[in-house]
Amino acid sequence: MPATTIHFIRHGQVFNPDHILYERLPGFHLSERGRGMAHATGRFLAAAPGFRDIAAVYSSPLDRTRETTDILLEEVNPARGKRGLDPLNPHYDERLIEAGNEFRGKRIGRGAGALWYPSNLKLVLDLSKPSWGESYRQIARRVSDFVYEKVEEYPDAQILAVSHESPIWTFRHLLETGHPEHNMLRRGTALASVTSITLDCGSRKVLGITYADPAAGV
Repeated sequence: MPATTIHFIRHGQVFNPDHILYERLPGFHLSERGRGMAHATGRFLAAAPGFRDIAAVYSSPLDRTRETTDILLEEVNPARGKRGLDPLNPHYDERLIEAGNEFRGKRIGRGAGALWYPSNLKLVLDLSKPSWGESYRQIARRVSDFVYEKVEEYPDAQILAVSHESPIWTFRHLLETGHPEHNMLRRGTALASVTSITLDCGSRKVLGITYADPAAGV
C-alpha cells in the first residue's frame, strides 16, 4: 500500500525586537537563535533513519522560510552525499505562505494592533476569521491542494514542506477534527518543529500524524 509522508516544518525564530506583526512583509529574517533552531532540526532530519529518503523540498517564498530551508539543507545534503544521493534543491510554493492578516505592520498588542482596539473587535469575534483577512477554510483549502497534489506526484515518498504555524496547524486540525476552525491559542506547532502527516496514495486516508520538536532546547 503506497503512502506519502509530508513533513511540515515551521520556520525558526524571527528577529523582531519591535514586536511587529510581520505576516507576509519582506525584510523579516531569522534571528541567531532562529538559525540555531533550523540547524538543530536539520541535524535531526539528517540523522533520523525515517527521513533518509526525502524526494523533494518545498518552502513558502517568505524570507524566514527560505532561510530555514537553506539551513535545513546545509545539514541534510552532506548526509545524503555520504549515501551517494544527489543534493536536494528547494522549490517555492505560494500555497505554503503565511495567512493573510489585517494587522500586518502593526505592533502586537499596542494601539491599533491591540485586539481590544474598537475597530478590531469585529475581527476577533468572528471565529472563522479571528484576526486576519484569510479564513481558516481558505488556508486549509490551499494547503490541502498542495498536499494532495504532492501525494499524486510523489507516490510512496517523503516530502519536506517548510511553512508557518497557521497553515500547518489549520491543515492538521482539519484532518483530525473534520473542520479547520480552531482556537489559535491552543496550537501545537513550535518553532522549527516537524509535523509529519502520512497519507495513503490511493484513498488519501490519513495513516498517521506525528510531531517532533528537535529545537526545543535551543
